[in-house]
Amino acid sequence: MTFRKKSFYTAIILLMMLSVLLAACGGKGASPSVNTPAEGNTADQAGQQAANNSKSESEEFRTYKTGKGDVQIPAHPKRIVTDYYGGELLAVGANVVGVEPSTFKNPFLKDLLKEAKDVGAPINVEKTLELKPDLIVVMYDESYEALSKIAPTLHIPFGTATNIQDTVKLFGDIVGAPDKAQDFMAKFDQKAAEGRARLKGIVDENATFGLFELVEPGDLWIFGDNAGRGGQAVYNALGYKMPHQNSKEDQTLKLSLEALPDYAPDYMFITTYDPDNKGQARKMIQDSAVWNGLSAVKNNRVFFNDFDTYYRYDPIAVMGQIDLIADMLTKRHEENSEQK
Repeated sequence: MTFRKKSFYTAIILLMMLSVLLAACGGKGASPSVNTPAEGNTADQAGQQAANNSKSESEEFRTYKTGKGDVQIPAHPKRIVTDYYGGELLAVGANVVGVEPSTFKNPFLKDLLKEAKDVGAPINVEKTLELKPDLIVVMYDESYEALSKIAPTLHIPFGTATNIQDTVKLFGDIVGAPDKAQDFMAKFDQKAAEGRARLKGIVDENATFGLFELVEPGDLWIFGDNAGRGGQAVYNALGYKMPHQNSKEDQTLKLSLEALPDYAPDYMFITTYDPDNKGQARKMIQDSAVWNGLSAVKNNRVFFNDFDTYYRYDPIAVMGQIDLIADMLTKRHEENSEQK
């Protein structure tokens, strides 16, 4: 082989080696970069990054107007954290991944919250961040600014909706599921109609119902139609009357024992807030002459109801309460009829 041929082949080999090296360098330059959080990165920075990630991963956003300004929310949120709106969101088919602790005591929601996590009350920012929500909905706004850095956050104050129809419509709109809101209300209206039919001839349609609560050591309250204690079921679904004229304005009204006869109904539903199980408030009222002079007491139409069951006022709880109330009124009617 001549010197010229050797030089030619040597040049080719060198050229090939150079090409390989250039390709390797080019591959390194094209590899994706990895963002490593800086040392001492704060929860706020992490929250902002989570918000950016959730926004970029969602296909569609829309503007939702609130008292805190316009908020860009997912058109169809997939992971929602809330404080006290667990039942409202579940009623319209939302995926609730985090909720405040007392919601887990709601007997109507237990089976629907098996995968949800306790995020504290008020909502714990770090626990919320771990759940990677794409929407946060709160009744109280103590941590609003911090939460809004994690995901779009809506502040919906208590009382924004004043009946079950408006409530279901509101939350159906929030989660982009008006069809599921309509489906729920169709089932609710059917359940209410069935309850009214069951009680026809058992309870006078003009009968008055009072919703009371005893609070240790002895405070007495009466409730309207939108403060829990069965109000939505009794007044809105079953259509019974309140025993006092101003109950629409005064959803909660503190009474003295002496004033009780002025608010006395034909039927009394009573819950007791007694976390230490002292039983003093109930004994005090039942031993009083005022109590024993009430027509509901004389006619055996007083019902002491479980606090956790009747305190609830979310749509799912209200629908469940319809059957419970119809059952207890039917049973008591049968017992009273047997005693005559």
